[in-house]
Amino acid sequence: SDHMENIYGYLMKYTNLVTGWQYRFFVLNNDAGLLEYFVNEQSKHLKPRGTLQLAGAVISPSDEDSHTFTVNAASGEQYKLRAADAKERQHWVSRLQICTQHHTEAIGKNNPPLKSRSFSLASQGSANSPGVQRRPSQNAISFFNVGHHRLPTGKRVPIMQPDHLVDVREMMSQAEGQQRDLIRSIECLPVSGHLTSLDQDLLMLKATSMATMNCLNDCFHILQLQHASQQKGSLPAGTTISWLEPKISLANHFKNGAAQNFPAEINKPASVREEQSIAESCQLTREPEEINPDEELEDICDDKEDDLGAVEDQRSVILHLLSQLKLGMDLTRVVLPTFILEKRSLLEMYADFMSHPDLFLAITNGTTPEERMIRFVEYYLTSFHEGRKGAIAKKPYNPIIGETFHCSWRMPKSDVDTDAGSNLPARSPSEQVTLSKDMEGQTEPDYYTVKFVAEQVSHHPPVSGFYAECVERKMCVNAHVWTKSKFLGMSIGVTMIGEGVLSLLEHGEEYTFSLPCAYARSILTVPWVELGGKVNINCAKTGYSASINFHTKPFYGGKLHRVTGEVKQNMTNTVVCRVQGEWNSVLEFTYSNGETKYVDLTKLSVTRKRVRPLEKQGPFESRRLWQHVTESLRDGDIDKATEHKRALEERQRNEERLRAETETPWCTKYFLKEGDGWVYHKPLWKTVSVVQTQQIDTN
Repeated sequence: SDHMENIYGYLMKYTNLVTGWQYRFFVLNNDAGLLEYFVNEQSKHLKPRGTLQLAGAVISPSDEDSHTFTVNAASGEQYKLRAADAKERQHWVSRLQICTQHHTEAIGKNNPPLKSRSFSLASQGSANSPGVQRRPSQNAISFFNVGHHRLPTGKRVPIMQPDHLVDVREMMSQAEGQQRDLIRSIECLPVSGHLTSLDQDLLMLKATSMATMNCLNDCFHILQLQHASQQKGSLPAGTTISWLEPKISLANHFKNGAAQNFPAEINKPASVREEQSIAESCQLTREPEEINPDEELEDICDDKEDDLGAVEDQRSVILHLLSQLKLGMDLTRVVLPTFILEKRSLLEMYADFMSHPDLFLAITNGTTPEERMIRFVEYYLTSFHEGRKGAIAKKPYNPIIGETFHCSWRMPKSDVDTDAGSNLPARSPSEQVTLSKDMEGQTEPDYYTVKFVAEQVSHHPPVSGFYAECVERKMCVNAHVWTKSKFLGMSIGVTMIGEGVLSLLEHGEEYTFSLPCAYARSILTVPWVELGGKVNINCAKTGYSASINFHTKPFYGGKLHRVTGEVKQNMTNTVVCRVQGEWNSVLEFTYSNGETKYVDLTKLSVTRKRVRPLEKQGPFESRRLWQHVTESLRDGDIDKATEHKRALEERQRNEERLRAETETPWCTKYFLKEGDGWVYHKPLWKTVSVVQTQQIDTN
């Protein structure tokens, strides 16, 4: 009770971009469960300028700084407030949370479960709504009953005829109307009293009724597809009904893009079809495929993520999503709305970090360990700019387990051997070591090839493995990343858990590195991406290391996307290079000899990756797997994109359930589990070791 006294004082309140922050006098009315504010203390006896009901509210300290916090009411209204210091913020937050908890629990105690009550919402709803014309004595069960129809026992369900589908559609329309009346009736209830709009059972009823209608609509769509397939005798290519039948062999269904006859699979016993699906799916992933870079063509896809309209149009969807989340909640299993998606998979996003292969290949040109570490830091810091497409924080597709992505880059040897675009001293051309005698007598190409492969090796937790190599330069990089997302109030944080290793085989050096965290800020207005956290790069053999800090923007002042770092020799603790700037703009490198180098990332040339055409890709390769979602997003058809996305996710859930039931482990295709990490099945360091051993034996 000592903590339930009314408190008051001045806080800064954020109004909008134009008005900004304004001082307002706030009063916490504990008895009424209200947070009120006035223009100033002198006007506190007048009508408040604004009032928030605290019952069901969420009080969230902001991650922007130590002074700011938000009050998110159950109605959807939000106050963004700022105290004078961290101590005052804690005082307000703790008192608001105590008041909120008290009044939220009071609502639950004063309102027993629905099953023990008898009431009517007729007086609260619209007089024209058919769903509210009920007797006052009706209970909740009968009031919300849409109607259940039982089939006569012993009778089989007849094949659905077109006119029956019309009848079903009519019944669906009636159910949708009743569901809308139900929602309207609940929302019209008062916020206090015997039965309120915040009643926990009614809130649950709103959610389940909406989910039920969505499910019924999906089922009706399935009936339409099945009827169409029965009429035609087969399923059309690319139809989304495939996810509903996990018994259909995916290997056959998607083979060369051709559709298979539906009835042939249905005639098999269910258990046989299920086990066959799992066995064939596992077989698909067990045999690694050697991708011929000559089959890959320069990528002409250029999906820019610069559409602001969808974000503003879908504001209500975001608000609804946020109302379901709690501060610190893990978003790994949360299905986010489709309109915030990028038109690429997360696996392809990792590939886009390699868009400057000239800088990557030039790392091994360094004549000293110091120079090679500095070159790697330069490449590392320039990789994030192209990895993000556009300024808006959109989310790439979550890869499904077994999904893969392949691509390559070709870089003219003249550009790499002479270190074009670099101010660092160039290494004198060295003799290229031939890894295999099979190439003798062949014309050597005038370009280097960097090959890339990524695979989603785990679903829970979501872990991706990716690997890139250049055989001619005897260098490769292997990494595994577990993306872990959390809800942070008005932003979303993504932690990149994992480690990468760059191997320079010519020098016998390995560089271990990690990745920074990413944040989607301002998710209610125009979301944007920010990187944050400390990253370390180490080479145990040479004793050189780099420490890089991605700075998040402070609440007042400061620059966006700021990064600082230093490279040093651990034995002597000598700093040999310092870097500062913005990771998506201009970077400044200062070397120990006093020289300074500027890198403008916006002017760096981007080498387009090379990707096989869709018709040559396997069914689990990213672009072919997500092609219908991508096409729908390009066309601006969010509903259709959502339908295709749901189909893929449901298919993944069905297959995961079947594997669990049959105790069948998942078999990866390109990556093998080693300790806590994942390693490419045929890394370059193994190939080079074998070749060198063979050469020694021959000599």
